[in-house]
Amino acid sequence: MNDPDESEPPVGRDDANAAPQPEKMFFSSVEVFVTEYLAPLLRRRLNRSLAVWCPSWWAHPEAVARLTSLWRAFEYLRRDAALGSSIWWTHHADPHLRVLMDPDIGPFAVCDPRDGHSGSPLPALPLTPVPPGLLDHPGFRVEGSLFEDMRRRDEHEEPREPRTGYPKDKVLNKNIGF
Repeated sequence: MNDPDESEPPVGRDDANAAPQPEKMFFSSVEVFVTEYLAPLLRRRLNRSLAVWCPSWWAHPEAVARLTSLWRAFEYLRRDAALGSSIWWTHHADPHLRVLMDPDIGPFAVCDPRDGHSGSPLPALPLTPVPPGLLDHPGFRVEGSLFEDMRRRDEHEEPREPRTGYPKDKVLNKNIGF
């Protein structure tokens, strides 16, 4: 019996003008990706000297950003049967996991894998204001940058166009929510 989502188009339908259908995400959210795939898959000796993990990973903004990047890269690269998995591990998972689990400088550095999340998170990076005019040179600015576009759209509450960092498959990326 066919799955209703995989039903065939009606006979005689002109598919040449039909909009491309988005390929479904394998994991519906970063939470599902971490809890059903990443955490059960990864086996590490967790201690204060080798690697740390916070059971409340979702309480660390940097961890959420990195894990979301891993999830989205996974969703994109899983479609490449030849090299996608290897590229995901070597170019995405390994570098992000090294930083996430680093006991000295990673976002979980003050947490403990057994005792849990620390109530004293690491402070944000310190900043001082940039002196006026210092970065006015065109070499320090990109007109129409992603962040400028995002700010402008936020101000006007326009829907955002998905961005992945991958130049190909623009239509696919639009349809899967990047």
